[in-house]
Amino acid sequence: MDKSKSAKIEFSPKIDIKLLREAGIDLSSQYTILPGFCDVHVHFREPGFSYKETIDTGSKAAAHGGYTAVCTMPNLDPVSDSVEHLDEQIRIIEKDACIHVYPYAAITVGQKGNEIADLEGMSGRCIAFSDDGHGVQSDEIMKQAMLRAKELGMIITAHCEDNSLLHGGYIHDGKYAKEHGHRGICSESEWGQVARDLRLAKETGCAYHVCHISTRESVDIIRRAKAEGVDVTCETAPHYLLLDDCMLEEDGKWKMNPPIRSADDRDALIEGIIDGTIDCIATDHAPHSAEEKSRGLEKSAFGIVGIETAFPLLYTYLVIPGIITMEKLEELLVYNPRKRFCIPLGNDYSVWNLSAEWTITPEIDFLSKGKATPFDGWRVSGVNVLTVCDGRPVYSMDYQR
Repeated sequence: MDKSKSAKIEFSPKIDIKLLREAGIDLSSQYTILPGFCDVHVHFREPGFSYKETIDTGSKAAAHGGYTAVCTMPNLDPVSDSVEHLDEQIRIIEKDACIHVYPYAAITVGQKGNEIADLEGMSGRCIAFSDDGHGVQSDEIMKQAMLRAKELGMIITAHCEDNSLLHGGYIHDGKYAKEHGHRGICSESEWGQVARDLRLAKETGCAYHVCHISTRESVDIIRRAKAEGVDVTCETAPHYLLLDDCMLEEDGKWKMNPPIRSADDRDALIEGIIDGTIDCIATDHAPHSAEEKSRGLEKSAFGIVGIETAFPLLYTYLVIPGIITMEKLEELLVYNPRKRFCIPLGNDYSVWNLSAEWTITPEIDFLSKGKATPFDGWRVSGVNVLTVCDGRPVYSMDYQR
């Protein structure tokens, strides 16, 4: 299937009433059935970093969050940059995943940006190509990768980051960084490479998807490119929509890449999801060990977890206040990502008590090995009581909060 082309997605679940009854669910009461969410940007860390997360724990965490399909990034050990390395990950997925897990393959060998990987060999085994975690620095390498992806009918999914503009930064180059003596990451390090890649995508005709955009300039550039007919889609993440850099604390759970930006950036991202410039909300679920996240803003590892809290947070702070509709949220979490990456929905759904409130408590609530989230302690509405994938239960909760 040509993954650069959109496919029509319909939600017609075959609800197993017996299964619901066994889970203690009475559909005549307070429960709501939602289509299985799809996250096109997660890190399940296996092979190579199973102390952070595994396919088993990551897929269970995803099911807890209502997700029935995820796309895993290739920054592993070994990097998924060859058929042999990619197949190593696929074997683990086939053995341990409780939901649909679609692996990305790397754009370049070792994700080092110097040599294009075996895109032709891997194209039948991966969902798309990405060097996520690293921006492809060479214009020529990216152009050649786009040309080859175009021939294969595959998508280039890009982490946009210009290394020459980082200068050792680790949070947004904004008010908090200046007031607390931290080295900042400028917005241009992201949007400059977004602009470059969109120019190349227009030249090559390649289908192109931008990872985790965080700046208002990125929104504007992508909006203009879409108006010009460039084949581009993009994603942002819940933390960029709900947080800004004035909320930062001296704690590693607030450190991710790209960083949380300004309130103006957050507002521009919200406008981008409202007007359709931003197609998907992905979590960039990136678990690390407790020790790796305990070193403060400067020295902690980049990355937070989010797949178990994405829907409750977005429902509570965007849908309930009327910023977006529930239908719009379903577009962002279900239909748009599946259409772009040709991921079928099938008989996948989750059952929620949307009126149930709870406080995010990672050590108690999370099935992921990772516990670092800036939303620790936030009050949210929406408890998932059952997730069904391909007609079989993959997560259930038999208690009410």
